Amino acid sequence: MKGKVILLTSDTIGAAENGLGATILETFLTLVKQQEELPVAVFCMNRGVLALTSQSLASLQLAEIEKLGVPVLACKTCVDHYGIADTLTTGEISGMGTFVELAAKHEVLTIG
Repeated sequence: MKGKVILLTSDTIGAAENGLGATILETFLTLVKQQEELPVAVFCMNRGVLALTSQSLASLQLAEIEKLGVPVLACKTCVDHYGIADTLTTGEISGMGTFVELAAKHEVLTIG
């Protein structure tokens, strides 16, 4: 994950049916936090911001990634769209400009 920005575009990986997609996302994030080389940042947009709430098990993994020093950022427009600013359990609300800056400097790995 060295030098990469993870762009999280959903609160699942693949189909959300039967909870499989949420489980796959949680597993992915668990493995990310165990890597010797962590990502530069995790930026959440679209439904990805929902992974930062207590409704998502992925929020626990994202909180641990953040504790390891990786910025976990949430698109403000997306947070406002879903009306979840008061329910975020981890991450920091950020703007699209921050993502553009990160993407200009680092490889982006899109997950969702």
